Amino acid sequence: MTEDKIHGWAAFEAGTAVKPWSYTPRPLGENDVEIKILYSGICGSDLHTIKDEWAGTSFPAIVGHEIVGKVTKLGSGVSAHQIGDLVGVGAQVYGCLQDDCNACSRDLDPHCPNKVFTYNAKYPDGQQSQGGYAEAVRVNANYAIKIPAQIEPDLAPPLMCAGATVFTPMLRHGVKKGDRVGVVGVGGLGHLAIQYAAALGAEVYAFSHSPNKREQCLELGATHFIDTSKQDEVESVRRTLNHLYVTSNSQSNQYNEYISWMDFEGKIVLLALPKGTMNFKAGEFIQTEVAITGSLIGGVKMLEKTLEFSAKHNIRPIVERFPMEKVNEALVHVDSGKARYRVVLENPQGSNL
Repeated sequence: MTEDKIHGWAAFEAGTAVKPWSYTPRPLGENDVEIKILYSGICGSDLHTIKDEWAGTSFPAIVGHEIVGKVTKLGSGVSAHQIGDLVGVGAQVYGCLQDDCNACSRDLDPHCPNKVFTYNAKYPDGQQSQGGYAEAVRVNANYAIKIPAQIEPDLAPPLMCAGATVFTPMLRHGVKKGDRVGVVGVGGLGHLAIQYAAALGAEVYAFSHSPNKREQCLELGATHFIDTSKQDEVESVRRTLNHLYVTSNSQSNQYNEYISWMDFEGKIVLLALPKGTMNFKAGEFIQTEVAITGSLIGGVKMLEKTLEFSAKHNIRPIVERFPMEKVNEALVHVDSGKARYRVVLENPQGSNL
């Protein structure tokens, strides 16, 4: 990093390719910190963004919102951090966190009307936020979460997005000992969801069409593995689940079947975006009293709880590591569905990209 530039890897057009690029960061605000990035995870959202699959990507764009690094600069008003602190940054870098904010006052700061996401978002001054495929980043200090000493730094990045994404709705919906919790999809989100639900004391049902994942799911804490290609196994769970977390990009018409897996008053939580329109008949809800809801990401307090719980219960992602200079190779690896289960990019220590 030069005095007035941050060097990173940016997408310049829709696709999976990124190229070296430098940008001038916003001036360090009084409540900001600058972080030297050590590790940055690859999230599915990164690929959706650089491929412009959600539309609205503003190029050039540096993505990456699973960031772990050390604080190197402090704004004049920052007192909760010190130079050298190991911190993580998730999918958000600013929220007002005011008591009179309808969202922030309820720990729903990802929905704050003044929120700024980690990349492909705009600050009030119009400058675009840039993410973690870089050597450094500047963020509001509240969104630089201290990493517990028990968590290995290179395993912390996926907890900042994937971990918080699955654990937050479990906390909000009160998953507890004895609950029957289903997890659809055993991938980057699902393998963590299994661990969190098991640590909360739930009876965990892992759903996958890949029977070769059975043993690993049981090792991660699942009580049952349901091979969704076998109708008899699927039939065995009808009217069983209290909670269902959908972590894979299921087809929109699969949710009608998911309802049949739920016990009365069960909750289905979407953690991925199905393609197409979801169609239901009113009777499907009236006759089952099942609710379908969704969850975005974890705010400040939820990130802190995610890291604390992960440290206490030894919850860790299964990762593959790539050097930052091989980010293009890593992106293709993730995009092809070959990653098991998260990919972490590592910056060269003490040097520029």
